[in-house]
Amino acid sequence: MFIFILPSEVSHFLQSQQIHQFFCARCINSNINIMLQYHVQSREKRKTIRLTDCRQFYDMVHYGHSNQLRQAKAMGDYLIVGVHTDSEIAKHKGPPVFTQEERYKMVRAIKWVDEVAQGAPYVTTLETLDKYNCDFCVHGDDITLTVDGKDTYEEVKKSGRYRECKRTQGVSTTDLVGRMLLMTKAHHSNIDSSDYQQHTDNFGKKGHSPWTGVSQFLQTSQKIIQFASGQEPQPGDTIIYVAGAFDLFHIGHVDFLEAVYKLAEKPYIIVGLHFDQEVNRYKGKNYPIMNVHERTLSVLACRYVSEVVIGAPIAVTKDLLDHFKVDLVCHGKTEIYPDKDGSDPHAEPRRKGILRTVDSGNSLTTDAIVQRIIKNRLLFEARNQKKEAKEIAVIQALKRQEEEKTKERAQAVM
Repeated sequence: MFIFILPSEVSHFLQSQQIHQFFCARCINSNINIMLQYHVQSREKRKTIRLTDCRQFYDMVHYGHSNQLRQAKAMGDYLIVGVHTDSEIAKHKGPPVFTQEERYKMVRAIKWVDEVAQGAPYVTTLETLDKYNCDFCVHGDDITLTVDGKDTYEEVKKSGRYRECKRTQGVSTTDLVGRMLLMTKAHHSNIDSSDYQQHTDNFGKKGHSPWTGVSQFLQTSQKIIQFASGQEPQPGDTIIYVAGAFDLFHIGHVDFLEAVYKLAEKPYIIVGLHFDQEVNRYKGKNYPIMNVHERTLSVLACRYVSEVVIGAPIAVTKDLLDHFKVDLVCHGKTEIYPDKDGSDPHAEPRRKGILRTVDSGNSLTTDAIVQRIIKNRLLFEARNQKKEAKEIAVIQALKRQEEEKTKERAQAVM
């Protein structure tokens, strides 16, 4: 895996952490076709790198997409992300989960993204790279195919204007959709890992494609460091605390955090993430869809977030407020769930007069996203199986080509 992080940043991040019954990680959020620009002497002379990631359901942005953008941004200093229209996605992949306007805004909220190119073509051409002043494009080490099975990067690969970054193991939209549809809890952090993939039969487990198949995500401290901002609150900052599940981190969360960010001139937003068992207690069913480790990276990628508390208590206590020197506690218009004993989790900030209800104007919830998926279940299953079949065909063709080359080399030696 390509890793870009300055030693001084790592040192500062590790030294800045305080352990007080919570584990904290620094933070700040990705979709899919991307461009980077190098500043060379002046902005007019900068070089641009375009990265495009068009995996199935890629409009459901997760930390795998964000990690790809992080790697791409490390190749330069200005990142442009090209996002497809709804019609372009429907033609090559099927109906997207989110609208193009939702996807445009979601991508802009990722902290590694400098600019979004709306309505980017599905097939990356030299004309597209030149239009945006791009030197080359970057994509993950999986293959993206058109509706007729052609490599969408064939032209730029032949021209030498193509680069690759590592795909993030242990995460895929395929797996997330499977969790929603089959109502499994196997992904929760306290579940035996041997049960993890039993729910994916229709979403990649039986296939042979390494790009569509599912594997278990393993969190590491290094990955958290790569995603974290490592910035301490500065004098004059308004420290704002928000807490919740932030499951399937989506545009509703982005709009809420943006609204909170605008409450102060110098906001420092701390997001408290509840453990899986706590979220399941108050939401039921198989929630959260993403476990706490996955949710941590998703939130850490958001540009409006400065800090994350991993496994925050549901009750916003005096100790928590004092520890982080919180000036303001914010909550959206969604339901406030009581603590285990039935008490108000916001009793202390309410008593201190620092509780604020924020209306972002966006009523989208994780439940609504799940309903979108369920409504189109058969389409999503068929689309995944079709994608898998095309990928397997490509893999088999590449394998045959490699076998033929090996045979030719052996004959040449003889």
